Amino acid sequence: MPSSNINNLLSELVLKTPSTGFLATTFGKEKDQVYGLAQCRGDVSTQDCSICIEDAAKQIRQRCPNQADARIWYDFCFLRYNNKTFASQVDTSFGIFYYNVENVTDPKTFNNKLGSLMDEIRAEAVVPKQEGLGKGKTKLSPFVTLYALVQCTRDLSEISCAQCLAISVSNFPTFCNNRKGCRVLYSSCYVRYELYPFFFPLDSDNAGASKKTMRAV
Repeated sequence: MPSSNINNLLSELVLKTPSTGFLATTFGKEKDQVYGLAQCRGDVSTQDCSICIEDAAKQIRQRCPNQADARIWYDFCFLRYNNKTFASQVDTSFGIFYYNVENVTDPKTFNNKLGSLMDEIRAEAVVPKQEGLGKGKTKLSPFVTLYALVQCTRDLSEISCAQCLAISVSNFPTFCNNRKGCRVLYSSCYVRYELYPFFFPLDSDNAGASKKTMRAV
């Protein structure tokens, strides 16, 4: 897989992804072919998408200079390439888990509300017009709101998207149990919840709340 093919693929991803927020493409022929995918979070602007993809393409070349399989995650976008085709396949082979180091004070109520909200936005994400994105919020108390977002890569079928999100959420008891916030990042989908607004349009009442985070890989 020649380095020039990777560079050409990344240039195309940078150029074409922002207009729709998603692109799956290839470059090269036969054994030298490289497959790529880039996607922005469904709620971000074209400009933010463009900035994110451009930085992701630059960083993935610096951090993974010789890898045949490379992936990079940002808050606003995701980018990957491989010397083997991966389109339309659920990939949960490698995950990144971020979680808030603080626990909620009422785990039973919190987990019930979180479960209901996740069910709701996962169902939303598999509706074709949603293009793999589901987001929502629910009140835990008059002063505390729970925010959650899920997203699949747009190459997945509805069934595959639902499968990927189910696998992601199944990690909650292990990595996110009673945590105030958590992210599960896979190459085909990711899920996130927080006790502060993190998706657009932002709520103004409690934006910028404390974000104490740890990571487990």
